[in-house]
Amino acid sequence: MTTSTFVAVPRLLMVVERESGKAVSRTLELEGERFRVGSHPSNELVLEDRQVSRFHCVLTLQRGAWILTDSGSLNGTSLCGVRVRDATLPSTESEIALGDSVLRIKPLNPEKTRRIPDLDRFGELRGSGLAMREVFSVLDRVASSDVTVLVQGESGTGKELVAHEIVRRSARANGPLITIDCGSISPSLIESELFGHARGAFTGADRTRIGAFEAADRGTIFLDEIGEMPLDMQPKLLRALEAREIRRAGENETRKVDVRVVAATNRNLEREVNRGRFREDLYFRLSVFSVRLPPLRERVYDIPELVTAFLERMGASEYARLFTPQVYRELARHEWPGNVRELRNYVERALVMKDAGSSPIANGAELSESSGLHGRAEPEALEPILDGPFKEAKEQLIAQFERAYLERLMNATSGNVSLAARTAQLDRMYLHRLLQRHGIARNSSGDDSSDVRAGGRKP
Repeated sequence: MTTSTFVAVPRLLMVVERESGKAVSRTLELEGERFRVGSHPSNELVLEDRQVSRFHCVLTLQRGAWILTDSGSLNGTSLCGVRVRDATLPSTESEIALGDSVLRIKPLNPEKTRRIPDLDRFGELRGSGLAMREVFSVLDRVASSDVTVLVQGESGTGKELVAHEIVRRSARANGPLITIDCGSISPSLIESELFGHARGAFTGADRTRIGAFEAADRGTIFLDEIGEMPLDMQPKLLRALEAREIRRAGENETRKVDVRVVAATNRNLEREVNRGRFREDLYFRLSVFSVRLPPLRERVYDIPELVTAFLERMGASEYARLFTPQVYRELARHEWPGNVRELRNYVERALVMKDAGSSPIANGAELSESSGLHGRAEPEALEPILDGPFKEAKEQLIAQFERAYLERLMNATSGNVSLAARTAQLDRMYLHRLLQRHGIARNSSGDDSSDVRAGGRKP
């Protein structure tokens, strides 16, 4: 029998003092750990203010403190008179201004408790801290249903592992699982990948091809990095999700499909909706049930358990002695931009070197330095070509630089395009085009390793 822990349910008092420029007095007491504020009716606090974005800001409880995060709003969010993108609220009371409205926020003492089952794993995911036990409890209940699930989280948090475990525990476990990485497919090909095409539908279509939705019939389709879906494709995807029918490119006939949809993204889709880069109706259709995987920096207390799990999977449990209390203290101070994947890579390096080192984070920095991404390594000389016009010489020199930089970038990030794009501060699709232009290999599975590729079936 699974044991449980009872935890207090947080409460927050929200007082609307001004709305759309008019003095008001509206009070709400909300229970939970995440509250959205905006003009859309789905928010926990709805403001009737034209200056307030649909999803304006969000309040989340992290490590006992309330965090205010602006969701890419048009007019910004101010805390106590200072415009902020994200900030920690005072423990007493604070004033938030958004659009032409003003709120007063005050944490309240909890009055209720809720039961959290003591689950420390969900498939290959591990974590005995409260944050992950809450996630596991929710996923355990949702997996057996047929509901559409949206998994949100930073790169490396294990979104694809969640999708695969949901499928394994569902009634569709014996059906096909088709993975589509929406960020790695050319925009001109994504419709064919999803819905298929008839012979002669376009130049190069020399045979009929079924798409991922048909291939996943009676099974599950996993739409990885759904936030990268081109805007002009989103209405077609929405129709497929709502009607559960598709039409191959070049055909008039529609075909019924019986699929469950699981989607994942490392983007904030509410922010993308505000910016007009993601359809609001598609967002709500995908987030019938939404779960957020916390980044590793928010659950550093799980690091020893994760290291132990990695060592077990690698058959190297005897090397647990390498990870001393000092090493774990160093690991807990790291920000972990690559999350659990970065920790796994660190453990692998420690096993190869047979030494975790007294300063493991420095070891990671040395790896970045050796890749030359931060300018510490000696750069290769790029000599201009003088036997042609200036414009041609300049273009060739830029091409040489691009290739050298991209090769080092992909080597340092183990071919992970999402992590590489963040490291280089480039748009992911633009980085894809650069890699294609220079013929540089990349990890086609996206953010999380997978044994299923677009158009394939689960082995």
